[in-house]
Amino acid sequence: MSSREAILNKVRQSLGQPASDTLRQKAVAGRLKKAPQGVIPARGQLAPAARVELFCDMAEKLFATVQRIAKHDQVPAAVAEYLRGKNLPASIRMGGDPRLAAMPWRKQRALEVKQGASDGDDAAGVSHAAGGIAETGTVVLLSGAGNPTTINFLPEHHIVVIDAADIDGDLETAIAKVRKTFGKGKMPRTLNLISGPSRSGDIEQKLILGAHGPRALHILVVGG
Repeated sequence: MSSREAILNKVRQSLGQPASDTLRQKAVAGRLKKAPQGVIPARGQLAPAARVELFCDMAEKLFATVQRIAKHDQVPAAVAEYLRGKNLPASIRMGGDPRLAAMPWRKQRALEVKQGASDGDDAAGVSHAAGGIAETGTVVLLSGAGNPTTINFLPEHHIVVIDAADIDGDLETAIAKVRKTFGKGKMPRTLNLISGPSRSGDIEQKLILGAHGPRALHILVVGG
């Protein structure tokens, strides 16, 4: 008997459940198949416009900066403006997300756009979020060639584009949308939930930004 089996047998004995309890096994299989929702807080259950406002407010409370823009074709100019405002090189790293690729980056002639995963030498990276969570000001990012996970963590400045229509009130709704998009058992390899820039208060209880990743998170909310 392995150590794992010995531990599980002790748990079953303490619960009075035999290893061959078919009813228990059926209940577990049903729970995994249906993925029921838990209790959802009321804070994010708002009309769309109010939900976007809450998302922006919560993100700023977590030390992110937020800019509202009307249309997708304004994103490249907003990115270039952010870089100038932070005195950063006119260069960004981004993946092959078709939503980003369709934007007029060439109009920003001084801006260098590098494609693919980050190797850690990029000052700024741009990602397109799959969604947002209003109650916590969190952006939802999926791994893949469209938005490489390295861009989420290696550049010092992370710029995230999110459509206002993709902002949900709560975590449960956001996760349910991902499940619906990919299908049961076919989730992306990595799903990152990012709330503000990287920070830590471990050293003398002093808040340090950029401790484990980007020290700045700038969110561009499009529409809404």
